[in-house]
Amino acid sequence: MTSHDDDHEHSLAADLSAMLSLASDRRRTLRWLLAGASALPVLGCGGGGSSASDSSSAAATTTTPTTTTTTPTTGTCAVIPEETGGPYPGDGTNSNTSGVVNVLTQSGVVRSDIRSSFNGPTGVAAGVPLTIKLQIVNANGSCAVLSGYAVYLWHCDRDGNYSLYSNGVTDQNYLRGVQASDSGGNVTFQTIFPGCYSGRMPHVHFEVYPTLAKSTSAANRIKTSQFTFPMATLNEVYATAGYSTSVRNLAQISYATDNIFSDGYSLQMGTVTGNASDGYVVTLTVGVAG
Repeated sequence: MTSHDDDHEHSLAADLSAMLSLASDRRRTLRWLLAGASALPVLGCGGGGSSASDSSSAAATTTTPTTTTTTPTTGTCAVIPEETGGPYPGDGTNSNTSGVVNVLTQSGVVRSDIRSSFNGPTGVAAGVPLTIKLQIVNANGSCAVLSGYAVYLWHCDRDGNYSLYSNGVTDQNYLRGVQASDSGGNVTFQTIFPGCYSGRMPHVHFEVYPTLAKSTSAANRIKTSQFTFPMATLNEVYATAGYSTSVRNLAQISYATDNIFSDGYSLQMGTVTGNASDGYVVTLTVGVAG
């Protein structure tokens, strides 16, 4: 499978204005400086890369899965980088072979367990169990938790295929779902560990919406981003049955060469606990401009 890039053009004036107003955004600032304040962000669907300053993020400790979630209420945090939704969002912004596809308006999309298809299709994605725990916080408000926000999350299956788009699974819509954040700003998804397809580091896509009611239209999203996993965890997962293709693809890519994470990924590296037998838990704090 090949990856696709979604480029967004900006005028020089817009770039300079955005650079001044978002000076804290290291990722965009670096891109503008390196390209004379007029370059396009490097965008795409999936992948990995690291810098020396971020290399410590690649270490992972595997322990028994935990359900503990820290709830920040004060402090400083950064807005998670904006990234492309890639070519397989299923949020009404593009089409598959049958036309425009939008799972956000389908009955049953609001769910925690996203391993099975819904609203008609009955397929179930196989793979190592993974629990995803995201916490939505206000980066402009001392990292206060944001309750009532909605997260639409999707990723590929263990073979690197995206439901609704990839050959063989266009009639399925598994590994897609929406959750509203609770009083602690938390959303939880039960899923399987995604595979590694050619050209991208393993990753998970997500969009953040201000309310559950507004999550039916991609026009209302306030953040689109991706997160990834420590290399130690990837190697452990891909040593299990069903992920042999991922072993080969992972050997041909790195955080440093990935078209999304190559400019830094410290805010997009999940913290992982667990093991291949019992499953994994990945947690990530997602800062948005609340």
